Amino acid sequence: MLIRPERSEDHVAIRAVTVAAFASSPYGHSNEADIVDALRANGELTLSLVAEADAQIVGHIAFSPVRITVAVGDWYGLAPLSVIPEWQRSGIGQALVREGLRGLEVLGAAGCVVLGDPEYYGRFGFESDPAIRYGPEVSPYMQRLLFTGHAPAGEVRYHPAFDG
Repeated sequence: MLIRPERSEDHVAIRAVTVAAFASSPYGHSNEADIVDALRANGELTLSLVAEADAQIVGHIAFSPVRITVAVGDWYGLAPLSVIPEWQRSGIGQALVREGLRGLEVLGAAGCVVLGDPEYYGRFGFESDPAIRYGPEVSPYMQRLLFTGHAPAGEVRYHPAFDG
């Protein structure tokens, strides 16, 4: 398996992977592929990595800037993470997350947030933090990973593409 930055010729395959990954998922809203396209079109796709196996793209991860009410430094959101169904539970998602987080650290990010399963994302160092929220309510699914500085507080705001 190879993890690498996306290239322009990967866009169609990334969309197909994302659609397939969320087609029967209880998570997400079935518009994740549109979110990735909108982030890319608006220049907000800070880090976009693909996983290649057997000469095909089988996974993708996106990171984009987020705003947090009280935060120092640059913060990013991890979303979406997509692996085609036949390759799920094979370590591809983990490899994408680990490589993506390394990439954010290289960029000098203060940290990363994710709205997801605490059991899954906890293995990467993400922690639920009642000081941050997505929307009006605190949720254990809203997690943060601090690279440097102090933990943020307040509302996490993603790019408007996530609102659809």
